[in-house]
Amino acid sequence: MIRFARLARDDRGASIIELALVAPILASLLIGMVDLSRAYSYKLKLEQAAQRAIEKVQAYQTSTSTYGTLQSEAATAAGVPTSNVTIDFWLECDGARASNYESVCTSGQTYARWVTVSVRGTFTPMFRSKYYPRANSDGTFTITGKTGMRTQ
Repeated sequence: MIRFARLARDDRGASIIELALVAPILASLLIGMVDLSRAYSYKLKLEQAAQRAIEKVQAYQTSTSTYGTLQSEAATAAGVPTSNVTIDFWLECDGARASNYESVCTSGQTYARWVTVSVRGTFTPMFRSKYYPRANSDGTFTITGKTGMRTQ
């Protein structure tokens, strides 16, 4: 009986038990932070690819005829298929979107030409689960990098 009483008062192994209880929680937090960092880095990569296509527009004042070139430039920079890149050119006359980018606004109207580039990619976390918020059915996430600018 005395042995059991001494054993009950002994607290030398308490820290090991506490560590065993807390370690899985800490590991989950660490893995979650790493996954979030990787996802944010991937989003930045997609945005930089979209900005690279926008730089071509700035340098060469392109039109809708160079759509394919800008699309392939952004897709190559992002490492995604060209079908994942969307480029939108439009003309605004007095704030209203015109039907054709190459057209001209009537005299006296304020005009602006715009271009946006959107690059879509798929991010796979370390531990995939379809139960994560906003996850695809296979546990991956669709991430989009988008940028735009007024060209004129």
